[in-house]
Amino acid sequence: MRFYDREQEIKTLHDIRQTAERAAQFTVVTGRRRIGKTMLLLKAYENQPMLYFFVSRKAETELCADFCTQIEETLGVPMLGTVSKFADIFDYLMRLSHQRSFTLVIDEFQDFLRVNKSIFSDMQRIWDLQKDGSHINLLVCGSIHSLMYKLFRDRKEPLFGRQTHQLTVRQFRPEVLSTILYDYHPRYTSEDLLAFYLLTGGVAKYAELLMDSGCYTWKKMINHVLSPDSPFLDEGKSMLIEEFGKDYGTYFSILSLIARGHTTRSDMENMLKMEIGGYLTKLQNDYGIITRHRPLFAKSSTRSVRYELDDIFLRFWFRFIYRYDYMVELGAFDKLRTLVFRDYRTYSGKILEQYFMDVLKDSGRYTRMGNWYDRKGENEIDIIAADDLSQTVDFIEVKRQRKELDMDLLHQKADVFLKATGQYADYKIQYKGLTMEDMRFFSFSS
Repeated sequence: MRFYDREQEIKTLHDIRQTAERAAQFTVVTGRRRIGKTMLLLKAYENQPMLYFFVSRKAETELCADFCTQIEETLGVPMLGTVSKFADIFDYLMRLSHQRSFTLVIDEFQDFLRVNKSIFSDMQRIWDLQKDGSHINLLVCGSIHSLMYKLFRDRKEPLFGRQTHQLTVRQFRPEVLSTILYDYHPRYTSEDLLAFYLLTGGVAKYAELLMDSGCYTWKKMINHVLSPDSPFLDEGKSMLIEEFGKDYGTYFSILSLIARGHTTRSDMENMLKMEIGGYLTKLQNDYGIITRHRPLFAKSSTRSVRYELDDIFLRFWFRFIYRYDYMVELGAFDKLRTLVFRDYRTYSGKILEQYFMDVLKDSGRYTRMGNWYDRKGENEIDIIAADDLSQTVDFIEVKRQRKELDMDLLHQKADVFLKATGQYADYKIQYKGLTMEDMRFFSFSS
């Protein structure tokens, strides 16, 4: 699959590189596994002098030998003698950057913890001593959110506050997914696009795996993801076990419940028979995997709180693959696919709401957006999107098919919202229904 999107990120990286001509730059690049961080950096600096260090899990002396070879081949400078410590390499490069400007990328940076924990304090010391007068463009990136967050946001860590820039690589927007699918399958259907969004969550590697495998239709996509040799089957574990450590079982149970629709703390605690407040806090703040949602304009003290998995792919993985992992172990993939197709309509309906929410956010038309529900769960509005500048508000119902829309009921629920919150009384109100028919032709900029 060719390189897509990332124009703004590449521009940012180019600007940082130009700034490094005048003063040393230290950029932290984060983003979930498979999102395309490495490909972005290689693309951005493909025509410029760039050292690329990958921190593999091997002895420090072996890593240094690899790095020395790259320095000689890329920068054309000799490395005399045997170097056994990364601190010596970093010190050499920082001194060299006083004479010439170049880019240094260190990938999977957090894995230095396994190589030699003192590397971070050594880098802090060398950076502080050598950065003045340096023209290095240093970028470090990693996929383990909790470790990267700790290394640069924890005041107790030596590299705290050293970065000059923070760049987070995010999932492809729906518009980009639509472009990718069109390039491979110009006659794609709305069902195909929804499945592409649902199964990849906008993650570049997942999109590449499906397109390179010739899976352009929704059924082929699902069959491929749920096949015996599918790389998607272990993806959730590969991503998260290292994040969570020894408590991964409890975290997985919580995420599985959320993915299955048990989104309140009390509901989850009743099912798990344990207190989970601390786990929920860490999942949101330390790991960045879930979000705590309240109804629009609800007070911070409200108990009407729901938790949601932010990652669209992980929602699918926990809902179907992790939940039915015993079928995967048994090799009962036909049975598993039958279950997924049986529940797909209901499940994809909820994902469709998120799809349109993402599209509306990308449009830049609104200043506030969210959903709303009352305490009894009797009235719920899928999307409320308001623009405070033009004083307009859209109440939006999302359904898979047009015949399922009930605009009279949407008007009634909006009236309940207006009375309950006292908001938007003077705004121009519009009522809209969005369905799968709107997906392919729904303007991404309107």
